[in-house]
Amino acid sequence: MRSAHTLQSTVFISSVLAMTMTSGVAHAEPFTVKVDNLDHGRFSNEQVYGGFGCHGDNVSPPISWSRPPANAKSIVVTIYDPDAPTGGLGWTHWEVVNIPASQSSLEKGASGNAALLPMGAVETLTDFGESKYGGPCPPKGTSHRYIVTVSALDVPHVDVGKKSSPALVAYQMHGKVIAQARYVAKYRRAAN
Repeated sequence: MRSAHTLQSTVFISSVLAMTMTSGVAHAEPFTVKVDNLDHGRFSNEQVYGGFGCHGDNVSPPISWSRPPANAKSIVVTIYDPDAPTGGLGWTHWEVVNIPASQSSLEKGASGNAALLPMGAVETLTDFGESKYGGPCPPKGTSHRYIVTVSALDVPHVDVGKKSSPALVAYQMHGKVIAQARYVAKYRRAAN
């Protein structure tokens, strides 16, 4: 029997806003990100990691974003747990780079499925040591934050490959990020 896991989410919008023109007047339109299939605050077992004592299906969630800056040339999507017990280093659960700026989503189950990933997109290494999605699996009885960040870059691609580490991806993105949108969720694993 699987225990219920809860997810509370809050959308955080970056301070960088995309601007649109309507009737000659500038209106600030925020760059936002959304993660679907969270069913009224409950994290589907489908998205939980299958390993480390967790019994999920490890299916990557559908992620969509809207209103990136008009001058964006590529997108990077990252899922990161800052609360992982790694001595303050956190844990990267998924990273997809070189997504064309014309794209606005990653489909459910896109990880590990080239037919569902946008053309040219690359899944890089996570802290699980694989180049694919790894779902939430905090230690028993703890609650962690999972930060989904969509970064708009001013270059069409960054020089990384499938076996590039999260640190190398961050290094290659440095100075190229023009806007970010974040979605923050909390996931609690039952104590037993």
